Amino acid sequence: MKVREVKTANPVCCVATDTAQRAAQILRNQHVGALPVIRGHSSRQLIGMITDRDLCCSVVADGLDPKSTAIEKYISTDIVACRDDDSLDKCEQAMQEHQIRRVPVIDEEGRCIGIVSQADLALKGPPEKLSRTVAEISKPGPERPAVAA
Repeated sequence: MKVREVKTANPVCCVATDTAQRAAQILRNQHVGALPVIRGHSSRQLIGMITDRDLCCSVVADGLDPKSTAIEKYISTDIVACRDDDSLDKCEQAMQEHQIRRVPVIDEEGRCIGIVSQADLALKGPPEKLSRTVAEISKPGPERPAVAA
């Protein structure tokens, strides 16, 4: 199975100059936990990702004003991406290895043309692989301590 068969095409994106409030509104309105960040809406050149957790743990936790704080300092620029013609196995392996729940899909010019999320895997991918991917993504790592109950 190929990434193109599972991805959500043309995801809503934001730009680095968007405010934290604008990014949070898009996340809420689209019912998603992460957004690709692009250089501009016409180019759709992927430059990073921003998550609801990034906004909460950086902007909100530091007491910054979400109405005036641009997201550019808070985006993850170490991007793990895949291509339309990549195998779904390759995409899932990247998710597992990097412990990420969403992988942007880019074209040959680096434009964001889609995204593959855990939900996409659950809805469209082979069910026998999903539990392994979720388990690997959720493992505590050196930078991700286990939460005590």
